[in-house]
Amino acid sequence: MKSPSVNDTGLPPFTLIGLPGLKASQHWVFLLRGALYTVFIVGNGLILFIVKEEQSLHQPMYYFLSLLSVNDLVVSLSTLPSVLATFYFHIKQIAFDTCMTQMFFIHLFSFMESEILLAMSFDHYVATCNPLRYSTILTDARVLQMGLFIGTTIGGSSIALPSEASPFCKANILSHAYCLYPDLIHLPCGISVSITSLAFVLSFVLDSVLILLSYILILCSVLAIAFQEEKLKTLNTCVSHICAVLIFYVPMLGVSRMHRYGRYAPPYAYVLMSLIYLFVPPMFNPVIYSIKTKEIRKKLIFCD
Repeated sequence: MKSPSVNDTGLPPFTLIGLPGLKASQHWVFLLRGALYTVFIVGNGLILFIVKEEQSLHQPMYYFLSLLSVNDLVVSLSTLPSVLATFYFHIKQIAFDTCMTQMFFIHLFSFMESEILLAMSFDHYVATCNPLRYSTILTDARVLQMGLFIGTTIGGSSIALPSEASPFCKANILSHAYCLYPDLIHLPCGISVSITSLAFVLSFVLDSVLILLSYILILCSVLAIAFQEEKLKTLNTCVSHICAVLIFYVPMLGVSRMHRYGRYAPPYAYVLMSLIYLFVPPMFNPVIYSIKTKEIRKKLIFCD
C-alpha cells in the first residue's frame, strides 16, 4: 500500500511554513494578503481596461505596459492556491509535482517581466534618442514580433526548469507559503544548480546591464538638450519605468541574497522578503503608472 505522504510521482510532498511563530495572527495575515491581492488585481485590471478602451493609448509604450500588467497578474495569482490553503484552510503540505508547477510559473513570468522591462527601456531609448524615427522603428508589427519573441524564447528556455528536481533525503520544509527556486535548491539532496539555472541568472544579469546601458544613452541624449525645462520634461517620462525596474530587481536580489547569506536570519525575514518580491511589483506598478502617466491619470479621473 502506498504511503499517504508520497504522491503519484513517488516523491514526498513539501511542507509550507507560512508565518512561523505567528499562528495567532494567521487570519489577520490572510486578510492582509487578501487586500493586497484585491489591490493589484483591480489596479492592473484598470490599466488593461483603459489601454484597451482609449484609442490614444494604442501605442508601443502602452502595449508593453499592458504586457507588464498581464504578467504581474499571472505571476502573483500563481501563488494564490497555496496561500489560501496555508493561511485559511491550514493545509501545510503541497504535492511534489504541484510545487514544481508553481515554481515553474513563478520563475517563468518573473523572467518574462525582466524581458518586458528591457523592451520598455528600448522604447524609452528610441523615443528619447530617435524621436523622429520612433513611429517607423516601433511599428505595431515590430511590437508584436518583440512580444512573440519574448514569449517563445522564455517558454523554450524554461521548460526544463521543473525537471531539474531530484529526490529529497530529509524533511522537505520550505520557508514560504509557495515554492520558490532559491528555497528549493537549499534543501538536502534537492535541486542542483544546472545549466538552465545559470542561463536564467545570466539572462537577468544581461537584461539589467542592457537596461542600464539604455539609460546611460538616454542620459547622454538628455544632457545634450540646451533648455533645462526640456531636460526635466524628458527625464520625467522615464521616471515610471525606472521605478518599475527598481521595484522588480531590488526585491528579487533581496530574496536571492537572503537565501544565500541569511542562514542566521529569523524565519519571518524570509517570509517578509517573499512578500515584497511577489506583491510589491504588481501592486505598485499600476499606481506608479497611474500617477506619472498623464493619459492614464486623465482617464481615471474621467471615469471617477
